[in-house]
Amino acid sequence: MCPVGSRHAALGNAMDIETYRRHGLHRNFNEVNPDGIVNNRANAEIVQALDTPGDAHYHPCPEATARPNVPEGAVRSIRGYAASSVFPDTRRDMWVYTPAGLAQLQHAPGLIVFNDGAYYLDRNGPVRATRVLDNLIAAGDLDPLVGVFVMPGARRGGPSERDRRDQRSMEYDSMTDDYVRLLAEDVLPLVEETVGRPFAPAPTRRAICGISSGGICAFNAAWHRPDLFGRVISHCGSFTAIRGGHNFPYLVRSTPRKPLRVFLQSGAADADIIFGSWPLANQEMAAALEFAGYDCRFEFGTGGHNLRHGGALFADTLRWIFR
Repeated sequence: MCPVGSRHAALGNAMDIETYRRHGLHRNFNEVNPDGIVNNRANAEIVQALDTPGDAHYHPCPEATARPNVPEGAVRSIRGYAASSVFPDTRRDMWVYTPAGLAQLQHAPGLIVFNDGAYYLDRNGPVRATRVLDNLIAAGDLDPLVGVFVMPGARRGGPSERDRRDQRSMEYDSMTDDYVRLLAEDVLPLVEETVGRPFAPAPTRRAICGISSGGICAFNAAWHRPDLFGRVISHCGSFTAIRGGHNFPYLVRSTPRKPLRVFLQSGAADADIIFGSWPLANQEMAAALEFAGYDCRFEFGTGGHNLRHGGALFADTLRWIFR
């Protein structure tokens, strides 16, 4: 932005601060609109996109089903982790997947981190990530890797559901490097200690994945630390006006290309609320990545704001992202 007091904005960058404030863009939406309604529309309408007719033909990929003679990896839980230096006074649950035969592996395993990890871990959910990993690793389609399933933090003391949503948004939607610092400084060292060996250091063997706010969080983490994560999977990513994420297409277009491979997914019935249109935001993000020369794949389907389409494509997504 231009310095405070400037009357003119820099061309192609941002408006001056006085104009920004005059439009009320510095104010929190929920504080300005305590009932959450503008023009008879509300952000609560997002619930209409959570299950849509366009999702009916999406089913978990074939690799999400257990197969004979394919050994299952192990899943260990880390409940109530509360030692974060980045988000103090929070507790979060995590799970760590290790593939069968990891102890005999001669080289360091790869890594994939899942934001909102419980949704990806759910054995009856639309993704069933550990079964997909089991089958792809056993088939030789994927090098062995460790999966880390991380939930957003919750403030100590029994917070309300609103408090939980606010904490998730602060961690996931913010464009700061705080969340990737949580992973780098707190989570990954703990997981390496739990597993008993380090991960492959090459960012090309490390991915981060998420849905909605977790999707933009995955991209933001790799944007700040491409040396830590070189692969991104975003399902229905919230590249919208929540905490500034709608600026990412411009940043991608105007910043020297980073060494990232990015998979994006959205659908025609994805969320369309006051904060923005998820179908349009993801199309704009995909166009920006292509414009800037990124290795990018965009799958735009008929579904809504959920993991149904992403789950149907998940095995193919992993093959593509780690090819």
